[in-house]
Amino acid sequence: MTMPNFLRSAPPAGAVPKRDRRSYKRVDLRLTGRFLTSESDDRELLTSNVSCDGAFILSSAPPDAGQQIVCYFDELGRVVADVIRMTPGGFAVRFQTSTLKRDKLADRLTWLLNKDTLGLAEDRASPRFSATGQAVVILPNGIQLQCRLTDISLTGAAFEAQGAPPFIGDRVHTGNLPAEVVRVAGKKFAVRYLRGAEAAGS
Repeated sequence: MTMPNFLRSAPPAGAVPKRDRRSYKRVDLRLTGRFLTSESDDRELLTSNVSCDGAFILSSAPPDAGQQIVCYFDELGRVVADVIRMTPGGFAVRFQTSTLKRDKLADRLTWLLNKDTLGLAEDRASPRFSATGQAVVILPNGIQLQCRLTDISLTGAAFEAQGAPPFIGDRVHTGNLPAEVVRVAGKKFAVRYLRGAEAAGS
């Protein structure tokens, strides 16, 4: 896909490249989530601005400069990042992503920036139907998470966890079906079912 113009920054004519030059323009966007440090500490985060290849993160417990962390953004999913700059109010990270992943981030950021203005809705492959009942979701480490099923479709389902919910991007099992966590909000989370080659790699 072609990167949206507002997410790409063009260097001015005659500009001298600088070490910390940003490849993509950052936009003001508040995203919540969590990050894991190399010591496996789980900490909350809030972005001040974000782009396809990095973000500035506000946190009361920042990691060390130069450390690699794993970010779990509630609206973007899992992204590995390097801490490149510290400030009194937070820290900046550069994402470690493939071209395909950056394209997906660009699509998602474009949607997030325009969803309220344009009245955009989540793109779901199948209609979901309200459901009730208890369910067990098996986490990547084998722990059985007790949940309440809230809705279901042919391609996925949504739950409310009785404990800590999984992270976006986690591979889980719902019954006998392998699935990937695609959305987390508080204790509520949604999964999409994995099929074919995706399921074989779970």
